Amino acid sequence: MTSPAAETRQLLEALGVPASRFTGGSRTVRTPLTGEAIGAVKDDSPAGAKAAIGKAQAAFEAWRKVPAPQRGELVRLLGEELRAAKTELGRLVSLEVGKIASEGLGEVQEMIDICDFATGLSRQLYGLTIATERGDHRMMEQWHPAGVVGVISAFNFPVAVWSWNAALAFVCGDSVVWKPSEKTPLTALAVEAIFSRAAKRFGGVPDGLFTLILGAREVGEALVEDPRVPVVSATGSTAMGRIVGERVARRFGRSILELGGNNASIVTPSADLDLALRAIAFAAMGTAGQRCTSLRRLIVHDSVYDELVGKLKKVYASISVGNPLTTESLVGPLIDKAAFDGMQKALEEARKAGGTVHGGARVTEAGPQEAYYARPALVEMPEQVGPVVNETFAPILYVLKYSEFDEALALQNGVPQGLSSSIFATDMREVERFVSAQGSDCGIANVNMGPSGAEIGGAFGGEKETGGGRESGSDAWKAYMRRQTSAINYGRTLPLAQGVKFDVDDGGTSP
Repeated sequence: MTSPAAETRQLLEALGVPASRFTGGSRTVRTPLTGEAIGAVKDDSPAGAKAAIGKAQAAFEAWRKVPAPQRGELVRLLGEELRAAKTELGRLVSLEVGKIASEGLGEVQEMIDICDFATGLSRQLYGLTIATERGDHRMMEQWHPAGVVGVISAFNFPVAVWSWNAALAFVCGDSVVWKPSEKTPLTALAVEAIFSRAAKRFGGVPDGLFTLILGAREVGEALVEDPRVPVVSATGSTAMGRIVGERVARRFGRSILELGGNNASIVTPSADLDLALRAIAFAAMGTAGQRCTSLRRLIVHDSVYDELVGKLKKVYASISVGNPLTTESLVGPLIDKAAFDGMQKALEEARKAGGTVHGGARVTEAGPQEAYYARPALVEMPEQVGPVVNETFAPILYVLKYSEFDEALALQNGVPQGLSSSIFATDMREVERFVSAQGSDCGIANVNMGPSGAEIGGAFGGEKETGGGRESGSDAWKAYMRRQTSAINYGRTLPLAQGVKFDVDDGGTSP
């Protein structure tokens, strides 16, 4: 059997990454599947990041002159290259993050989909013609490229989140500097190589249009602090986003923040419980609970609580945990020891708060000592307190009981985060109320499905401590551009708005 290290090397070479990029560096990269070292990359310095920003600025000044549909052609070619590399890149995602095979492939498909979306968007970067009160005038709104876009991404979606930002930024006329998570640099190196092939086919791509910088916090800070980066997109914890948002705002830059998500689902008396059971299982346990949109709180009506929770206990007790690339397991490892320790701390806090914990223990037979597999935890809580109001990036599902729908909505909205939410119901009054202004306060509100699994066609993001950012579909492209309102006088007089009169003696030169 090929070792993870050997397979990773084979995949990186097949994807066109030079061995010098993933060997010999001071930062060791480990697969969470076994804890084994699979690469060693060289970090960039803050000075190197500054130099990359300088190249990106020069590239932007050239790229903004290229017509948008031609910029879209580059992204179309990137999508083609991703299609050709889907199998290898998807497998690499699974090795570096620990995802099951279908999720690794699904992440690459998400990149392909956003490239398709952005290619079409390149012919639809529309403005407005606005009615004007002044005669012989035209007023219009235009959208122009913003400049250098800095992208800081998290480990759990090591390549897809970059593509949500980069595909839109490229067609909008921007350049991109990307700092991936220090836990997942290898997939980023593969994307760099794939983009290089697309750029070569396109021809004439300015040097620095896409730059990858590797490293920890100080490298990301270079992006956050530099006034040459007008837009910073950052995905990660609320604590990280609070720092990024404040520092970017201090220099009057713009932040696109995708932060914590303490997502809930409400199960009503009218719910299809079999459907709900399947949806809850994936949303809570998929990706080992390491999605921004993972289900973390389940709010169940007291009339169906015993039936649903009884079935959930059986599912949780029987779910397979192990290496998803060598077994049929549906739940893989946590990313590292810190994630496992955080899970155990949260479970202990839940017990102290009166919770009853089912599962949650480490599964030592699933992998070597250096890997951290854990059985997903189902925790029955008497009330929404303690760890329930905080996000733990692990497979923990807190279950709460309600009797009145207003109570369920109050629980749903009663946390600092506001990313995703869902309801299981066939009572249309409750469904419509949930998606109305009186209902879920989240950026995403789903019906008869879990809170995870967003498509690229809709804008992705949330409210409150989730940061308010939007990426991917809908009109999220506007965040990567600057708005300009223009008025054109094609007459021979000079009427002023709001009826203002300011007549001066022109010496008799007026016609």
